[in-house]
Amino acid sequence: MIVLVAIDIRNGECVRLIQGKADQQTTYSKQPVEVAKMWQNQGAPYLHVVDLDGAFGQDATNRDIISEIARTVSIPVQVGGGIRTLQDAKVYLEAGVQRIILGTAAIKQPQLLKKLIALYGNRIVVSLDCSQGYICVDGWVEESKIDALSFALSLKERGVETIVYTDITKDGMLSGPSFDQLKTIQACGLNVIASGGVSCVEDVRKLKDMNLYGVIIGKALYEGNINLKELWEVL
Repeated sequence: MIVLVAIDIRNGECVRLIQGKADQQTTYSKQPVEVAKMWQNQGAPYLHVVDLDGAFGQDATNRDIISEIARTVSIPVQVGGGIRTLQDAKVYLEAGVQRIILGTAAIKQPQLLKKLIALYGNRIVVSLDCSQGYICVDGWVEESKIDALSFALSLKERGVETIVYTDITKDGMLSGPSFDQLKTIQACGLNVIASGGVSCVEDVRKLKDMNLYGVIIGKALYEGNINLKELWEVL
């Protein structure tokens, strides 16, 4: 199972939100590139970087910072948040980003998803950000009537190989992942990366036992609940 360390960037700073709410922010660093280097030095095998401003529909003010992260570290980086055009994707991929993540665009712009898969194949990941099993869009603000499992099955038919599944109610809460929802979404047959709620090493062990493809860890690392060295020893 791949462990991805989360770096969420807003207004040029490394932050964490609670349940994706813009007014529930904790700032951890004003130097996201240094944070990326720190996690790499501590043994992180993969980085999961999100442009929160982009996700909220604002200007891509963090794009240069994220591109610098990709050029600076030697470990792979996947990036999401505000990627809504071919040019958006191209900028990141040419900067050295390994994979890009589509969220709202995968639902509202199916032709863009089709083009990106044709061009970049498995470097395109789709994020399913869910509440009660239904997908939310536009920075998690708007809840759709789209069932997550049904949509995941349609993604598989269109050539998507990997999805990030987030239970919004768990994100930033340190209350444990939604194991039942993750088990349900695994039925789609895609590579599933779990996101949201990881609070301790035991949570990660349980996800590994479920044979998930990957897990994203954010707040538990920033708050010191999980130590990467300890995590590697356990896994």
